[in-house]
Amino acid sequence: MDPLSQGVVGMSASQTLATKKEMVAASLLGFFSGMAADLDIVIRSSEDPLLFLEFHRQFTHAIIFMPIGGLICATVFWLLIHTIFNNKTLTFGKTYLYSTAGYAPHGLLDACTSYGTQLFWPFSTERIAWNNVSIIDPLFTFPLLTIVLLAMTKRSQWLGYLGAVYAISYLSLGLVQEHRTKAIAQNLAESRGHTPINLNVKPSFANLIVWKSIYEYQGRYYVDAIRLFNTASIFKGDSTPKLDISRDLPWLDIASQQALDIERFRWFSANHLALDPNNPHHIIDMRYSMLPNTLDGLWGIELSPTANLKSHVKWTANRNVSDRTNNIKTLWSMIQGQGAASIP
Repeated sequence: MDPLSQGVVGMSASQTLATKKEMVAASLLGFFSGMAADLDIVIRSSEDPLLFLEFHRQFTHAIIFMPIGGLICATVFWLLIHTIFNNKTLTFGKTYLYSTAGYAPHGLLDACTSYGTQLFWPFSTERIAWNNVSIIDPLFTFPLLTIVLLAMTKRSQWLGYLGAVYAISYLSLGLVQEHRTKAIAQNLAESRGHTPINLNVKPSFANLIVWKSIYEYQGRYYVDAIRLFNTASIFKGDSTPKLDISRDLPWLDIASQQALDIERFRWFSANHLALDPNNPHHIIDMRYSMLPNTLDGLWGIELSPTANLKSHVKWTANRNVSDRTNNIKTLWSMIQGQGAASIP
């Protein structure tokens, strides 16, 4: 999830272990340790634009690394506390406890999103994605932020417990919504006479009401939006062919770096690749679009037929501010149910 959410969850976790006297210190240690795992974003290369995909949410997010990450954070923060702030009251043991408590939930929280997290690295490179919360969700973050700030200022451990209960409850609600939405998506596919392959649902941006449904059938991806509130309804989407390199990119040398980069991108996207309908050299990750019933990928890779065998692909991301603003307005109308159709 976003850094603020990670910091707030780390803060909540450390507060459940803190004494009243150490509540402020524990809260700050948990907050900064909770964000620390995302420092893996500095691992990137100007020559290899996909390197960051391999390392983001990798070893720093793995379960086996949690005590090591906590130790690194504790060492840095303990030195800062004892040298710069000249505070000798907080022991290294307590610093390690609060730092590790803040660091540990990071990978688990990221696994709740659909991006994919290598929780079991180095034993497995599988990207775990439970799809029960959006990467950014203000209804998760801001109420929790309010609770943990009150817990810190009032030095109240029971408020710290309340924050943890709220976080777990919200994520549990997401699991319930994911299960219900997946059942609806399965019925929707079957109503079309389809036997879906790799059917997945994920929450759309910043809410648990409108979900994106995507499945494969006879070599095509079908995308729809499902609104699940008091009743279920849909926003019908579109379909597009699944990427077939021999058909879609006949000019591509399979021994080239661009071909290798496609396979790296395929691993990252859990094999949800398709050509951009508007660009025959642009491959998109079908899991992500600003509007859940559209085919416009948020990111992808662009190939060049004239590139040499050692050239990498180009990483692309949709950062058009005006499009983003219009899409948010449209998504809000979808959340309200405007234009939704009943389930067949």
